[in-house]
Amino acid sequence: MSKRRRKSLPSEPVQCVVEKLSHDGRGIAYREGKIQFVDGALPGETVTAKVVGSRSKFDELRTLEVLEAAPDRVTPPCDFADLCGGCSLQHMAGDTQIEFKEKTLREHFAHFGGIAPEQWEAPMRSPALAYRRKARLGVRFVPKRDSVLVGFREKRNSFLADITRCEVLDPRIGDRITELRELLYTLEAHNSIPQIEIACGDDAAALVFRNMDPLSASDYGSLVEYGKSRDLHIYLQPKGPETVHRIWPEQGEERLSYRLPDFDLTLKFHPMDFTQVNADINQKMVKRALEWLDVQPGDRVLDLFCGLGNFTLPLARQAKQVVGVEGDESMVVRGRENADLNGLDNVSFHAANLQGDFTSEPWAKEGFDRILIDPPRSGAEEICHYLAAFGARRIVYVSCNPATLARDAGVLVSNGYRLVRAGVMDMFPHTTHVESIALFERGKG
Repeated sequence: MSKRRRKSLPSEPVQCVVEKLSHDGRGIAYREGKIQFVDGALPGETVTAKVVGSRSKFDELRTLEVLEAAPDRVTPPCDFADLCGGCSLQHMAGDTQIEFKEKTLREHFAHFGGIAPEQWEAPMRSPALAYRRKARLGVRFVPKRDSVLVGFREKRNSFLADITRCEVLDPRIGDRITELRELLYTLEAHNSIPQIEIACGDDAAALVFRNMDPLSASDYGSLVEYGKSRDLHIYLQPKGPETVHRIWPEQGEERLSYRLPDFDLTLKFHPMDFTQVNADINQKMVKRALEWLDVQPGDRVLDLFCGLGNFTLPLARQAKQVVGVEGDESMVVRGRENADLNGLDNVSFHAANLQGDFTSEPWAKEGFDRILIDPPRSGAEEICHYLAAFGARRIVYVSCNPATLARDAGVLVSNGYRLVRAGVMDMFPHTTHVESIALFERGKG
């Protein structure tokens, strides 16, 4: 049987009139009745674009030239915005980015749950540059260039973008991309380090180098010296995540930390732990969540998917008792460490499977007055069916995926809760990522 021939793509640029924006931030146009997804184009614009992919129902294009610009088009703050896949909306004005994200949340509520909040909260914003404290950077030696690349992947392909700095990363790392490229080029292991994990706390930043092969004494010394000279913590990861270990500084606890000053708290974390990428938004988010929960001194509060205690410990400053539950045992340990660090004895942390009915667990039998839930992108549909059994007056749901928030909101509403307030939080400026928060109250308003 002969192989199907791959359809050749048009070699000449095509002209597109962009009508609207997709949820992933691409312009949508139509050509000969077929959908055109155009990277780098905004609604109302006329652009010339190159076809880079084709499917039966749509084509994928990349903007080459803007012939008629939209009023909300701006010059990207980063020189590599058109190439690097780390950001997708730098060509869009900040106010318009927020409007786009709120519109996305509204549409998901309408589509998945057929509901809307009684009140929309004003979007939560922060500085749009130098905000990102967690990231994974790819590393690749390119023999043809005799150079090492360090950065994010290019838009919609597997190649690493050739960048020399990153405007959205914490400057302790973002301003040092060129340095890292030069450092890695000098190593004997320049072809066997595929990635660097980045983690930044308030007072220190860490780099975790994934070394596929054992490092020579010379390479080891070079990384240590780089950490010393730049005041950076240096880690190696020879195999799985459990092998991550610090090589500089040589002494002291392997922890970074961040503060929540509104609650007089310091939280410590390992560089491989999950923490929020945007410290400014995180502080505002925690404050808003507690304000919406309206925790009273006699309340018993449940924090689901609690992690290392980002919400749990602030809740413990206000409630009689707080129970934090997490599926990852290592994060439960971290939560307990942070409770001890901050002198809190009215909080307990538990590991549990959060994919089913946990109402019979010993820590759950007394019920709860307030519930906070901050699930992963997959949401918590199954859990939401059980939350009504606790009798909580209020539930605050923090979400990183508007589709699963809308779906789960429908479950909570069907179980006797009202969607009272909701709003977006710009955790990831210049990207299409939509972080949001919603308040549910039991019974009639």
